[in-house]
Amino acid sequence: MRLHALVADLDTARVAAVGGATVIQWRLKDVPTLEVVERGRSTRSLCARHDVDFVVNDDVEAALMLGADGVHLGRSDEGAERAKEQGLFLGLSAASVEEAREAAGLADYIGAGPVWATPSKPKPDADPPIGLEGLREICAVASVPVVAIGGIDASNAADCVRAGAAGVAVIRAARDAAALRAAIDAAF
Repeated sequence: MRLHALVADLDTARVAAVGGATVIQWRLKDVPTLEVVERGRSTRSLCARHDVDFVVNDDVEAALMLGADGVHLGRSDEGAERAKEQGLFLGLSAASVEEAREAAGLADYIGAGPVWATPSKPKPDADPPIGLEGLREICAVASVPVVAIGGIDASNAADCVRAGAAGVAVIRAARDAAALRAAIDAAF
């Protein structure tokens, strides 16, 4: 759970896997399921070769079609029960203590954040940053591992771990996986 790299292309996935990512999350927004599957096959194979967990973002059907290890669902996504029934490990998003408590009943891990503002999720879709204190509060109530997301890079990843996170998820910093992994490992 230490380092989730959220990627949308094979090249970035390769750099992240070689750099020490423990989870590659295939993140194609607003793309039809069949295209997610078609474009994700090579990344799925890469993950298998590198013994890295492969998770599909937002799409249970694509996860099943790709033989993914898991699926990560946002608060408005459907299919959590189906994912669990089919044996996928399940990540759910939470931006508050209340959402973390709700998610912990079904999730195998919680993606908490955004910890800091991020250009990967521009307004008006973005929740306000929860900061390290909000992350700490979510980690304190969660009965499953918490993965911090939002504005994280090698300079602040260890702060998230010290706040109680089991790991971090990155989009922009996915190509810097080696430095991120070193910072996270040093914090444990």
